[in-house]
Amino acid sequence: MNQEPIGGPMDLGDAGKQMHRLISELYPICRSITGDGFRETLRQVRKHIPLEVREVPSGTKVFDWTVPREWNISDAWVKNLQGEKVIDFQKANLHVVSYSVPVRRRMQLAELREHLHTLPDRPDWIPYRTSYYKEDWGFCLTHSQLDRLEDGEYEVCIESRLEEGSLTYGEYFIPGNRTDEVLLSCHACHPSLCDDNLSGVALVTRLAKLLSEASLNYSYRFLFIPGTIGSITWLAQNEARVSRIRHGLVVACVGDPGKFHYKKSRRGNAEIDRAAVHALRHCGVEFEVLDFSPYGYDERQYCSPGFNLSVGSLTRTPHGRYPQYHTSADDLDFVRPEALAGSLAVYLSVLRILENNASYINMNPKCEPQLGKRGLYRAIGGLADAGRAEMAMLWVLNLSDGSHSLLDIAERADLPFELVLKAARTLVEHGLLDDTERGSQR
Repeated sequence: MNQEPIGGPMDLGDAGKQMHRLISELYPICRSITGDGFRETLRQVRKHIPLEVREVPSGTKVFDWTVPREWNISDAWVKNLQGEKVIDFQKANLHVVSYSVPVRRRMQLAELREHLHTLPDRPDWIPYRTSYYKEDWGFCLTHSQLDRLEDGEYEVCIESRLEEGSLTYGEYFIPGNRTDEVLLSCHACHPSLCDDNLSGVALVTRLAKLLSEASLNYSYRFLFIPGTIGSITWLAQNEARVSRIRHGLVVACVGDPGKFHYKKSRRGNAEIDRAAVHALRHCGVEFEVLDFSPYGYDERQYCSPGFNLSVGSLTRTPHGRYPQYHTSADDLDFVRPEALAGSLAVYLSVLRILENNASYINMNPKCEPQLGKRGLYRAIGGLADAGRAEMAMLWVLNLSDGSHSLLDIAERADLPFELVLKAARTLVEHGLLDDTERGSQR
């Protein structure tokens, strides 16, 4: 069990800037659920952490699903009669519906319109659309662009390949003192979407780097996967080891300026649920707690009834609740370094609770011990509210009967976990608590 907070002292402002810089580097890459764009994204992440890259062949059965054929694209455009590119993939990779099959034809605008997608209520934004499991093709453009298209013939070109290949994902494992694992999972499959995609990639990368430098109680597994099919594939390929996952978080939408949201695991009162809510309550941030729903990100796969893992989702504004979601407006200006830094701080707070949550035994259980003669009043120096520190010691002494964890105590006393943890460590140092229960299975 670490004696110092995970990550140690750090400049959160600088960490936020570094995460935003990584997002900027990944932003231009055209990603999808398979293909070279996903691999290039993982290559960039590998410059920061030693990812293991896995390939699962197309056609592999993964429960009720099948790993799809691999998709790659080199170019796409629509030209008018004057030969001008009125839609150009090279200018914005969102212009092409992901997984579009190859096309090279001429057609009238009326026919072309059936393959065009816009946002009439947001006329200057490009929508993000996909057709992963149905062979089709299409273009996305601003509604303003669509309004400018004149009747007549257009030349349409999509230079893509849909062929047997593989699904790629990245995995990084950090062993701790225990074989029990904490899972941190992000999807890395969307092109040029910063909050819903790259903010999670950047935060997980940063967390992995910080944790690799710490002494850890739990082991940690970091997944960089394509959404939905990626988590299904990983679970199918790793079913024998899934029971080691004690806690988990799905990481996405952590770079926008909105308030925090925690979506509970299917269990509803798992330790990760309690730790996340407690951390948010004592981090001084605005937040909302959401009950589990089988709709959302990859938590719905980890929490499917056959696995029922303790995996929640900690975001800022959840998917679909901000106008920029799945549009070109989810860009580098929408995600902010200070929001990324704040999200990192909250995640670290949650992980510190998981790492240090344990049960203790009061070595002097018959009436409270005399703290004054041991110099324990005002013993926790540097605190603005010494009275709360003393109350933390009293609560720890009273509830340390082997059946209450530090998180139990912090929740019941309505005190920050860090304060309860410091009290417990002080009492151990003075021989009033026995720490032999630390790290035990709870």
